[in-house]
Amino acid sequence: MPLFSHRSSASSGSAGSAPLPSFYSAKPVKPSKPFSAFSSTRIPWPILVFSLLCLLIGLAGTLFGLSAIRRNQPLPIFRCGTSEDTFRSFYSSSDSGKLGDDSNKGLVDRPKLLGFVGIQTGSESGERRSALRSTWFPSDPDGLLRLEQATGLGFRFVIGKSKDVKKMAMLEKEIEKYRDFMLIDVEEEYLKLPYKTLAFFKAAFKLFEADYYVKADDDIYLRPDRLATLLAKERSYSMTYIGCMKKGPVITDPKLKWYEKSGHLIGNEYFLHAYGPIYVLSAEVVASLAAARNDSLRMFNNEDVTIGSWMLAMNVHHEDNRAICDPRCTPTSIAVWDIPRCSGLCNPASKLKELHKIGMCSKSPTLPPDDI
Repeated sequence: MPLFSHRSSASSGSAGSAPLPSFYSAKPVKPSKPFSAFSSTRIPWPILVFSLLCLLIGLAGTLFGLSAIRRNQPLPIFRCGTSEDTFRSFYSSSDSGKLGDDSNKGLVDRPKLLGFVGIQTGSESGERRSALRSTWFPSDPDGLLRLEQATGLGFRFVIGKSKDVKKMAMLEKEIEKYRDFMLIDVEEEYLKLPYKTLAFFKAAFKLFEADYYVKADDDIYLRPDRLATLLAKERSYSMTYIGCMKKGPVITDPKLKWYEKSGHLIGNEYFLHAYGPIYVLSAEVVASLAAARNDSLRMFNNEDVTIGSWMLAMNVHHEDNRAICDPRCTPTSIAVWDIPRCSGLCNPASKLKELHKIGMCSKSPTLPPDDI
């Protein structure tokens, strides 16, 4: 009904009535045209179609969002550049807050540790990792966290990439199950071990603030508690290189395993350097390696020789410690492997389990720092 309209009488009134004013009419009055805002309730069809289309898109987006939330998503991976820490991502995606303290729960960008230990492993070493997880290396994330809290040492398996799709698929399943890997962007190949080692130290330095960085192979029996005691010693040298130091003849025969292609640059005998299965670099040394350009460092065929050449150039202090290359379990042994018969344990998958059953290997007490 039009606003403020008047309704006229159905007739002209009774005979005795006064005549109607001139502005009244005996004909029905047409309603005046309303304001344009209310002129029609019909919506043009293009606008109607567009509105319906927007509604359908909105509903589809809502349904997709709900399905994505309900779907089981893979855990995120903590990344720093091209390196990835699968262990820290496990706790960053949970509600436990175990990686943070009471005042600041959550994931720390670069956690502080006494030492970070990278267990170098490869695509073909699944049995070794299984043997380690059944001996001194924890087999679940909580156990790995407890070991870190007890010793101040972080442990990860360090592995590069493979062109073999099946191997990478198997590795992804293992990562999802154990969450104990550091992934680095290098190709897994024996002749590229020096490049992998440099990539490891750079990644470890970016991901962890540690006093020491330890490179260890997956075929040694290690006592983490005694390693922590060794690293906790006070030292007067900030640039320190700890290992079982050795010298030896340079092998220039291409048919032999330890052939050194660039042997003519070294001479007849190697300079002093640590055996490859395990050695330690202090934080200041690793900081220098992390800042170096990849193509500014000479790479020899053998990884331990390569590291030794860098240490010689950097004027570090060489600390020789035979407890990290003990051929048998003793009250002072930190790392046990079959030196010099094998670079690591011979038949490691079975030997690791055998050693773990020996009380002297797995249960003997940790000695004071001065005795290690």
